[in-house]
Amino acid sequence: MPEDRPEICVLSNPRSGTAQRNPGAVDRAMAVFGPRAELRPFSGDPADEAARAVRDGFRIVVAAGGDGSVAGVAHALAGTGAALGVLPLGTFNYFARGLKMPEDPEAAARAILDGQRHDIAVGTLNGRVFLNNIAIGIYPAILEEREATYARFGRYRILAHLASLRTILRFQTPHRMDIYQDQTRHRIRTPMLFVARSAYQLDQFGLEGGDAISDDRFVLFLAHQQTRLGFLRLAWKLISRRVDHGKDIIVSTPRRIAVAVRGRRRISVALDGEKLRMQLPLRIRLNDHLLQVILPPAKVDPEG
Repeated sequence: MPEDRPEICVLSNPRSGTAQRNPGAVDRAMAVFGPRAELRPFSGDPADEAARAVRDGFRIVVAAGGDGSVAGVAHALAGTGAALGVLPLGTFNYFARGLKMPEDPEAAARAILDGQRHDIAVGTLNGRVFLNNIAIGIYPAILEEREATYARFGRYRILAHLASLRTILRFQTPHRMDIYQDQTRHRIRTPMLFVARSAYQLDQFGLEGGDAISDDRFVLFLAHQQTRLGFLRLAWKLISRRVDHGKDIIVSTPRRIAVAVRGRRRISVALDGEKLRMQLPLRIRLNDHLLQVILPPAKVDPEG
């Protein structure tokens, strides 16, 4: 890339619900970036746009959006040498919050300009990068209900919680799963499998596993509950951070996972807040290539 060209590429989907809910956020960030950044609006798969930005020589590619958009950009950047920056403009922004990235767009842009590169290991689901979590069972159904609610009323966190409640009240039949964890096989009937890769998200819900994630392991949760009432109780315990590990959920910390669902060839999967239809079995492992992310500068203790 010529020296007079910007080193930062900012990818933003102007048609997304996030952009419509927070108009002007990207423009405010771009004012902070100044001539060091180029804005590229896009529609479709953010991974394609991120790969194009890498080919064009950008050293930093910024995902302006929610966790799903950030994961798409991360998929293209892992192993390339280009670093991922995040403008957190989604509903929950778990990945950005885990990085301690400010949620104000101008502050986030300054943090990207002043931040440091850091290598992290990311998970893959059938070869596709994810940053926070994947789930099968009732959670993808929650996402479908949530998107329908957003389309009618807008993207607000309280609506996401109400959509979750509506889905639980329409509870579906649990799946019969064969789960392979490293060298062991586990057969279970469960309404939800949840695989975490974000220590921040676990902490938000009072769940164990942060140390395992630091040790480059996944945290696998399987729900015991088989009824609507059981799921309502579990949802309340998650909100109030009072989940009983072992009684409410089964927890393990494998490095590799494979999942088959009896009677199914394909299944709906939630990947970082995006609902996908995927071929079984599901294979979950760490990516072979590290991802470089931009961390905000460390705060200096004035008394230190």
